[in-house]
Amino acid sequence: MTWIYLSAGLGVAGLIVLAVAGARVVAAARSLNAEIVAAKAQLEPGRARLTARGDETTPRAAYDRG
Repeated sequence: MTWIYLSAGLGVAGLIVLAVAGARVVAAARSLNAEIVAAKAQLEPGRARLTARGDETTPRAAYDRG
């Protein structure tokens, strides 16, 4: 009977370890998402400025160069 309690306790302990690791992964994913949003916010003005130029940054294809 002791073995049953011991195995159940180890199983619960293992689930707790997995839950803690899962919580850490979720927290890291949220942090990474926040960093990505911040990087996009920094890059967006430059991207908008460069795409507004059109001709300077997007070369025409060879068949369009008449």
